[in-house]
Amino acid sequence: MTIAPQHVVTLHYTLRDSAGSVLDDSYQRNEPLQYLHGHDNIVPGLEQSLDGLASGARTTITLAPARAYGIRDEALVQKVSRSAFEGAEELVPGKRFQAQGPDGPRIVTVIAIDDDIVTVDTNHPLAGETLSYSVEILDVRKATRAELAKGHPLSEGTEHAQVEDRKIP
Repeated sequence: MTIAPQHVVTLHYTLRDSAGSVLDDSYQRNEPLQYLHGHDNIVPGLEQSLDGLASGARTTITLAPARAYGIRDEALVQKVSRSAFEGAEELVPGKRFQAQGPDGPRIVTVIAIDDDIVTVDTNHPLAGETLSYSVEILDVRKATRAELAKGHPLSEGTEHAQVEDRKIP
């Protein structure tokens, strides 16, 4: 079976930046990634590049920033009141927070702190980076109706929902 929309894909990957430094490695964690193809569960450029591959395939995919986490936008570097971080235990440059933005949750990185003003970067931490994914496709299967309804693969703990799903005509 090949990777196509409405299929659940299980894969291992190693993510590297343009200098070759490892940023993430599912092999090291012994935790393969599982996602629902065609449902924007992973980086769009990676998903498009995996289309049509079959179980057992190994490949390396290099993504320019526009196909990965986007091009850095300096307009997304903003100054906010320190009071916006009330209750934060540690406020230091480099600290990351999750904030609710107009398009959903965003990662916010503290760049500088000056008295009552905090400079933050709301670009994705990997925005502007050329990324390389070394990928091994472990499994490809059709998604269940329950997975399609949820928009992502269901964990093994939800096996009952998958069994019930197969009974629906």
